[in-house]
Amino acid sequence: MASDKTKTSRDLGLELAARCGKYFLKLEDLHYGYWTNGLEVDITNLHKAQQNYTDFLISHIPAGVKTILDVGCGTGSTAKKLIALGYAVECVSPGSFLTTQASLLLAQTCRIFECPYEELETSSRYDMVLFSESFQYVPLDKALEQTARFLNDGGYMLISDFFKTEAQGKSIIGGGHKLNQFRRQMEQSPFELISDEDITEQTAPNIDLLNDAMNNVFAPLLNSSVDFMNGRYPLTVKLLRWKYRKKLDKMFAKYFGKGRDSEDFKKFKTYRLFLWRKK
Repeated sequence: MASDKTKTSRDLGLELAARCGKYFLKLEDLHYGYWTNGLEVDITNLHKAQQNYTDFLISHIPAGVKTILDVGCGTGSTAKKLIALGYAVECVSPGSFLTTQASLLLAQTCRIFECPYEELETSSRYDMVLFSESFQYVPLDKALEQTARFLNDGGYMLISDFFKTEAQGKSIIGGGHKLNQFRRQMEQSPFELISDEDITEQTAPNIDLLNDAMNNVFAPLLNSSVDFMNGRYPLTVKLLRWKYRKKLDKMFAKYFGKGRDSEDFKKFKTYRLFLWRKK
């Protein structure tokens, strides 16, 4: 669990995304949108694309699955939809803010484990373990070890997340396990592959939407705030800029730099939906 003192940049980013998405766009989810043909890539359609993503995800749950462990449940929106469909769901949520949001939404309809997945301890066993854009945050060895441990025999692991390709160079977009490494480890695991779908084209437009928001909304606001502070406290701003120059340069390159677009994403990342069955 991440306390206020140990909150990471990832926790802060997720909290910011959840608050802004809910307030400005009435979004229920944190995950990417799934952009089907005919749906215009526009920020006002993001809620429709996210619903498409959830529907796509749920459509891959095999028949016979009754109990699901949702790893990294976010705001709890997907878990709520699964419960409404009759599944018995339990959740893992490592961050305090999102755990609170999920608890409010789910209203005690399921148990939420507030801990990193690699630290989870439970006697419960499940028909399916779900990773919806959470697999990349769990060390690969521990993700497979824990999942094999918590699944019933013949149970399923459903992963929807992006992985790193073997493209040369460095992407400005971080995250993701290496796909080839993942596949090699799966060959030695107690799982057999049922389905592997590449949905990079359908998810890449989200990067363009994010880039547009960062450069046309957040960057101008940030620059205006800095100019305001500089006009009143020039020496303090100058000192802070010098003291934290490396961190600031890294932040601006990561969030506002060139290359953060869908083409870069499609080169360095591959977004996959995997369904594996425990042998």
